[in-house]
Amino acid sequence: MNKDIIQNLKDADCDTDFIQKFQAADVKEQISLLNRYRTKLLNNLHLCQRKLDCLDYLIFNLEQTKDV
Repeated sequence: MNKDIIQNLKDADCDTDFIQKFQAADVKEQISLLNRYRTKLLNNLHLCQRKLDCLDYLIFNLEQTKDV
């Protein structure tokens, strides 16, 4: 397998197990694996965004109360 592809998977934080499954798969399964991993990352991103929104809300409220 192309070293650039493996490096790209590592850069995307894919673990060794994922990379091995990817290497053993045909193109259709590789695409499926990548789409599932992408969905997982996107869900994590949304979760982090909700946490940031909560913190931003608290910061905003605290800043409003200090001016009172």
